Amino acid sequence: MADVRSSTVDGVLRRSARRTPDRTAVRYGDRAWTYAELDDAVSRAARVLRESGLAPGDRVGAYAHNSDAYLIGFLACARAGLVHVPVNQNLTGDDLAYIVRQSGSGLVLADPGLAPRLPDGVRVLPLRDTADSLLTRLATAPPYDGAGPATHDLAQLLYTSGTTALPRGAMMTHSALVHEYVSAVHALDLKEGDRPLHSLPLYHSAQMHVFLLPYLAVGAENTILDAPDATRILDLVAAGRADSLFAPPTVWIGLSQHPEFATRDLGALRKAYYGASIMPVPVLERLRARLPGLAFYNCFGQSEIGPLATVLGPDEHEGRMDSCGRPVLFVEAKVVDDSGKEVPDGTQGEVVYRSPQLCEGYWDKPEETAEAFRGGWFHSGDLAVRDAEGYFTVVDRVKDVINSGGVLVASRQVEDALYTHPGVAEAAVIGLPDPRWIEAVTAVVVRGAAAPDVTEADLVAHARARLAAFKAPKRILFVDELPRNASGKILKRELRDRFANT
Repeated sequence: MADVRSSTVDGVLRRSARRTPDRTAVRYGDRAWTYAELDDAVSRAARVLRESGLAPGDRVGAYAHNSDAYLIGFLACARAGLVHVPVNQNLTGDDLAYIVRQSGSGLVLADPGLAPRLPDGVRVLPLRDTADSLLTRLATAPPYDGAGPATHDLAQLLYTSGTTALPRGAMMTHSALVHEYVSAVHALDLKEGDRPLHSLPLYHSAQMHVFLLPYLAVGAENTILDAPDATRILDLVAAGRADSLFAPPTVWIGLSQHPEFATRDLGALRKAYYGASIMPVPVLERLRARLPGLAFYNCFGQSEIGPLATVLGPDEHEGRMDSCGRPVLFVEAKVVDDSGKEVPDGTQGEVVYRSPQLCEGYWDKPEETAEAFRGGWFHSGDLAVRDAEGYFTVVDRVKDVINSGGVLVASRQVEDALYTHPGVAEAAVIGLPDPRWIEAVTAVVVRGAAAPDVTEADLVAHARARLAAFKAPKRILFVDELPRNASGKILKRELRDRFANT
């Protein structure tokens, strides 16, 4: 018998469907689903999955682009007691095979165009666009009526982005995710009347768990896009079909540089959420100057905590625009030194967490789990400072701090200085091996259209005028684009490998 106190991911949708069955839940392309229709589709998809031979606790990979079918597949796994394993649709070869095999996925829900990339021998169920796809089979499948998951069962393996090491599967329970949804609704002011746009990959925890599922919980009308296309986003906002948008800094930079950004009527946009990587302060200042009535929220966290940990609200930006805010409803955080001792406010250290939103550990990696949870707190790997009012400012990833001549340099401060130059469209600061300095502060820069001929000497002089001499870049390397994962995070490890011997 089901536990009457159960709180599960699929239950979030079920409650909304009973409360507002005829309200539009999701739009994708020319398809629209009411809450009742979406809930029914999830039950039928759960039946298809269970009848394919899967048992509760089995892992199911998801290797596909954004679509309504992707959402249905995730919720169907949750309802059937299966463990969903979202996989970056850009992965190929060994990287793709590693996650599928390390997770032990017995079936992969895939877009037909991506399925040939999967390792040999992997069982595949197309999500859409074929006669035998999950979406097509909903028409004839009866609803699932078997036992559902329990509150503390695993719902998902969220693989870390792998910017510094091999990805690790964070084991997320239904309880952890539902707690995170409540935190998101509370901290981000998510309302039933909002019209959110979801354009980032749904395999990524931020778009799925900070926005799409919490918005389904409150009964909003959601629009899913294939990708964060700037023109499409501007069109939907101008037409009044979207008033809420989450995007990483890279997408906001792209929007701000779009030729129509300065002229389109964007008055319908009321809430702007940014996160997934650090937003350069100069970029945020430009956006706020163009859209002074827009409410900006800074969202910060990581996969292992669901992923939302702190939020800087729209009324908290003045005087602290580089801050990521204060912990959300179900998160406790502090800053510690190398020994795990809490440091005084204003002192730099590592952020650690306690929260019901946290993962259970890393799938089949007991040593890494023990290391991450040492001392009774989860160690984030983020270097930050907490002020006397409880606001956190992230300085860097611990592994990205540069040791230059024995002095530690935070890459973010150097990047912010470079972003004030019109010749810098994007910048990533890394440490490269150097016989004199141990690591030389090095900036990898994409030139901006406002000053396409900017030189290394120009940018070094610009940085030296704004920073202490030891923080200024020793070198500037120009590239056409910076490597990123699909969530928008710059892959500094890849840059360090690429330029290590230059």
